[in-house]
Amino acid sequence: MSAAYWRRAMNTAPVRARPRAAAATIEAPAPDPYAHSDAPRWLKFLWGRLAARHVFVMLAVLIYPFVASPFFTYQIGAQSLALGLIALSLTLLGGYGGMVSLAQMSVAGMAGYLVAIFGTSTATAISLAWPWWLAVPFAIVLAVVFATLIGWLSVRTEGIYTIMITLAIGVAFFYLAQQNYTLLNGHQGFNQVFAPTVASVDFRQPVPFYYLALACALAGYGFVKLLVRAPFGTAMQGIRDNPRRMHALGYHVTAHRVAAYALAGILAAVGGVLMTWYNNRISPGSMGVGVMINILIIAVLGGMKHPIGAFIGAIVFVLLQNFAIDLVDRERFNLVIGGVFLAVVLFSPDGLLGLWAILRSRFGPQSVITSNQRRQP
Repeated sequence: MSAAYWRRAMNTAPVRARPRAAAATIEAPAPDPYAHSDAPRWLKFLWGRLAARHVFVMLAVLIYPFVASPFFTYQIGAQSLALGLIALSLTLLGGYGGMVSLAQMSVAGMAGYLVAIFGTSTATAISLAWPWWLAVPFAIVLAVVFATLIGWLSVRTEGIYTIMITLAIGVAFFYLAQQNYTLLNGHQGFNQVFAPTVASVDFRQPVPFYYLALACALAGYGFVKLLVRAPFGTAMQGIRDNPRRMHALGYHVTAHRVAAYALAGILAAVGGVLMTWYNNRISPGSMGVGVMINILIIAVLGGMKHPIGAFIGAIVFVLLQNFAIDLVDRERFNLVIGGVFLAVVLFSPDGLLGLWAILRSRFGPQSVITSNQRRQP
């Protein structure tokens, strides 16, 4: 069986005969006005997939800065979007590729360090003072190369071994940044790494920076949604489920996995640049072991099988991080975060979205109809 035949089989669902009475109650789908047009592929993809909840969420995130205070706009909203973008890279690897990497924050930290080195900071002896439109692309490209090397080293292992290798790489990069003063400025890092001003729009301000983070988050979310439905995404999910069978079908399993690390590296690098601009600095503490574990918590908390789960988990995590100290002592606020994480994982392995699906199936309209049908004699 050829690889092309397998792809056609995966994209074609079997058609089962339905009773005429049931078929008569099913309404015909709305015609697609872009089916026979030269419209872009992304427009054809979105048509018919936008529900009322999508429009509501889009309006909510657009209106949010006008109804929220600068603290909630910047500290909660913008930070959640930036962290969610880094967690989305882990969701792409773990949820759709079966590869749990703890080095995604290291990729983000690499992008942040490169922005500081190529751009401007207080370390004038190290920073090259390039303009932002030149420093940022170079930083992202080199961070993606770093992510590709991490993938090349780790894809030959599976399960706990992949986690340990990526953790070792992350810890090694942390100590390298802490001890290297010539290029990475040691434990002090780089300060005053500010977001740029573009066309009289100062992205240091809360509202402009929020919309910048929102634009990057929407682009990353749309990229992942399109990718997982593309032939490459379908192949990745097949490799996740049965790599031996995919290899027998003619797919290069190692190349697909390394490419997935590179694509996830793009998301992590963009998120790393945003986090550097958000904090106005980058240091070894920005990518320590605790921060690496936080990204894993965010991804699992929201649900690793859903791209939107990365942002939901980031919102919950940032809210707990900021307001848990109101419930317990400042030194013990991590207990609240750990308790919430443990409760969610215990009751729903699929995170908060899985918990919502369970509650909806039990108490939603469909469950009421099913219960009424059972009561009928």
